[in-house]
Amino acid sequence: MSAQRNLTSQRPGKICFVGLDNYPVMNPSMGSEYIGGESIQQTLLARAFSEAGYETSMIVKDFGQPDGELIDGIRIWKTYRQKAGLPVVRFIHPRFTQVWSALKRADADIYYQSCAGVLTGFVSRFCRRHRRTFIYRVASDSDCVPNEQLVHLWRDRKIYEYGLRRADIISSQSDTQIDLLRQHYGLDSIKTNMVVEVPDPSVQQAKSIDVLWVNNFRGLKQPQVVLELARQLPGARFTMVGGPMLGHEALYEDIRNQASALANVDFMGPVPYQEVNDFFLRSRLFLNTSTIEGFPNSFLQAWIRKLPVVSFFDPDGLIAGKGFGRVPVDTNDMAIAIGELLEDQDFAEAIGLRAHEYVVRFYSPKSIVAEYERLVQ
Repeated sequence: MSAQRNLTSQRPGKICFVGLDNYPVMNPSMGSEYIGGESIQQTLLARAFSEAGYETSMIVKDFGQPDGELIDGIRIWKTYRQKAGLPVVRFIHPRFTQVWSALKRADADIYYQSCAGVLTGFVSRFCRRHRRTFIYRVASDSDCVPNEQLVHLWRDRKIYEYGLRRADIISSQSDTQIDLLRQHYGLDSIKTNMVVEVPDPSVQQAKSIDVLWVNNFRGLKQPQVVLELARQLPGARFTMVGGPMLGHEALYEDIRNQASALANVDFMGPVPYQEVNDFFLRSRLFLNTSTIEGFPNSFLQAWIRKLPVVSFFDPDGLIAGKGFGRVPVDTNDMAIAIGELLEDQDFAEAIGLRAHEYVVRFYSPKSIVAEYERLVQ
C-alpha cells in the first residue's frame, strides 16, 4: 500500500469519494439529473464513513453549486461543467486539470472511485504521485474484461487500465468479478459488500404497484422487456422509474411512447433518489431486465423492504441460491415467475422476509465501514 496515512490510525482519517455524477443524489433539488447505481452507492458509503467519524469529502461535476459545500457532513468539491471546454482540448482542460485540482483540495488519506473510465487513471496517478491510497471499486462485470468496458474510446480504455493496474486495493462486488479480473488482468481483488439504506420500519404504504422496474434507460437494461411482460400480464400493474442516459434519449422516448398505449403501465420518468424508495414501499415485487450488471443497488432497496426480485442477472447466484426471488431464462419464463409470485402472496412475503433479514445482517453501514477498515490494515 502506497499511502503513508491510512484508516487504521487511532483516530479516523480523511476519505474522499470521487464520483462526478454524485451531486444529484446528495442534493434532492437536482433530482431530474442522471442518477446511476454507483452514485447512490458512493453516497451511502460516504455517509456511513462520515457517521463513523471520518472527515469525508466528495468530488463531483459543477452543477452550479458552491465549491466546498457541506451536505450531511460531507464536503463537496466541484470540478467542471459537463459541456465546458472545446472538443478534444477539453480532455486536458477543464476536465483533467479541474479533477486534479479538486483531488488536491480534498487532501484525503484515501481516495475511492468506481466505474471504468478515464477517472480511474486520473485518480490513480494522483495517488501515486502524492503517496495516498487508491481504492478502485468494480461497478460492473464488464469493468473486468478488456474491450468490453462501457468506455467508448480506445484512449479512455487504456487510461482506465493504467489506473486499474495501479490501484492499491481493488474492491469487487462478486466472486465472478474476482475471477474475471484474475483471468483477464492477472489482478487480485477482494469482495466487499455494498451498503444498504435501512428504512424507518414505522413508515408503511399500501401495495398499489404489482411490479416495479427502476433503472436508467440504455440498451443493455432492456426496458422493452417490461412492455412485453405487461402485454403478457394485462392484469398486473407495472411501474417504470428512470431517466435517459446521455446518448440514449431516443430509446427513452420510444419506450415512453409505447408505455402510454398500455393501460397497465405507469411510466414515471426520472424520479429523485429520495423519492424512489416510496415506490419500493408500494410494490409487491421488483423486476430487473438487465443482462449485464455488477450488483444492482436496487436489489438491496427491494430486499430491505421485503420484496422478492425477479431478474435475468443473478450476482454470484444469490437470488437462486438464497431463494430471494426468481431467475428466469427468457421473457416467457419471467412472465410465469411474476404471475406465480403475484398469485401466491404468502410465498412472496416469506421470500421478502428472508431477504430482508439477510441484507440487514450483511449490508448495514457499520459492517461495511468495518470491511474497508480491514482492507487497509
